[in-house]
Amino acid sequence: MDRGVVVEEIGRLEVVPIEVDPPGPDEVLVRIEASGVCHSDLHVLRTGWAHELPVLLGHEGAGVVEQVGEGVAHLEVGDRVVLGYRSPCGKCRWCLRGAPQLCRTPPGAGPRLRLGDGRELSTTLRTGTLATRTVVHGSAAVPISSLPPQEACLLGCSIATGVCSALKTAQVWEGARVGVIGCGAVGLSVIQGARVAAASEIHAIDLDERKLETARTFGATHTGIDEAQRLDFVFDVVGRPETLAHGLRMLGHAGTLVMIGLPQPGSEGIVPLDYAFDRRVRIVVSHAGDHVPAEDFPRLAELAAEGRLNLAGMVTKRIALEDVGQAFEDMEAGDVIRSVVVL
Repeated sequence: MDRGVVVEEIGRLEVVPIEVDPPGPDEVLVRIEASGVCHSDLHVLRTGWAHELPVLLGHEGAGVVEQVGEGVAHLEVGDRVVLGYRSPCGKCRWCLRGAPQLCRTPPGAGPRLRLGDGRELSTTLRTGTLATRTVVHGSAAVPISSLPPQEACLLGCSIATGVCSALKTAQVWEGARVGVIGCGAVGLSVIQGARVAAASEIHAIDLDERKLETARTFGATHTGIDEAQRLDFVFDVVGRPETLAHGLRMLGHAGTLVMIGLPQPGSEGIVPLDYAFDRRVRIVVSHAGDHVPAEDFPRLAELAAEGRLNLAGMVTKRIALEDVGQAFEDMEAGDVIRSVVVL
């Protein structure tokens, strides 16, 4: 019997038996080998985040293809894959004009997962990776065989979000001065992306001294708030009004603020218009680094294979499905970069 981490009511999760149907057309069934425990999963647990309950948690997964539905030509049984929740539909106005990173309608699988009593399970961000098996749309499964699964799974969210925010959304240039507010898993990935882009200065900003020390090991050149001034790029990985305000104050002429952190519903920030106008400030929003799984996962895997991205250092704990609740506590306490469920 398969198992998964399921939320049946807001604020309560359980590891329960689940039933997994065969994949339909354009779908694949994947046996999960590893799945990261992400803050977005905690957001689903606490708010539902527009998911129908009951919902299967997890969206940062790697595994092995066990069944392939009709119409899936790029995968075979036995392929090792990383699952991506942002695969573009190829049909919307954004995809048709050559901007798949802006697609708002990623395809998902049909209702293939159920609880033991027959109730259908929705899946977090169309993937549901905190389980022994899941079914996803074929376009969401990207072949990656060069990395251990506990590292490869991180490409699905934290690495892609952070690194691609630097390389794609912001397009950090060589020699740029960069600041990163919030040095959890995504913030550390931004730092790695800025390092890959050959930024001259990377300022790590966090209230937790432990995170600042860790940030240096991933490429930060400066830590603290006072010394981080007049920057070309500031990445707000927290998403609060006060971090937005602080990020704006650190920008220099023609600087760019990149909003990555998921804001709380209803929160608002203030932008001093004369300040923004005088400095020619630019504010951009990064949705998961604007990554496109089929394009960006192989590139990120190559950077990791070349030693330019440190994935192993991101994995603080390897845990079981039953430990996901504790993983959320560790995350909020700042005790881990990433807890990864290994199956």
